[in-house]
Amino acid sequence: MSEKSMTIQNENVEVQESTRDRHYINPAVEIFETADALTLVADMPGVETDDLEIDVDQGILSIKAATGRGLKGGPLYREFRPSGYYRQFRLLEDFDAAKAGAELQNGVLTLRLPKAESAKPKKIAVKTVH
Repeated sequence: MSEKSMTIQNENVEVQESTRDRHYINPAVEIFETADALTLVADMPGVETDDLEIDVDQGILSIKAATGRGLKGGPLYREFRPSGYYRQFRLLEDFDAAKAGAELQNGVLTLRLPKAESAKPKKIAVKTVH
């Protein structure tokens, strides 16, 4: 539930909003699967590498990032505040977390989760019996 307050001063309108919970944006995501890995690509403009957290816990992949710390100067007028990003996914297969890798370039996160050997598809050789 949000708490809102509004202050009006002379001809200038100053709006102040405060909420109990920080609001997050769900980044747009594309997920690609191959026999060896799962690749996730997320659009997260305004995110710096130091502000990005990615973890896997009990089969849940969590991506969380803050934005707006790189802005220079003080705001003269503001209609929105930079929000953070937050997204979670349930992983249905086992992944090798030790080999996982992430790259952030120009606001695009690319996360590669290699599948564990036990989760990779296996071919079964068929023998001909005479």
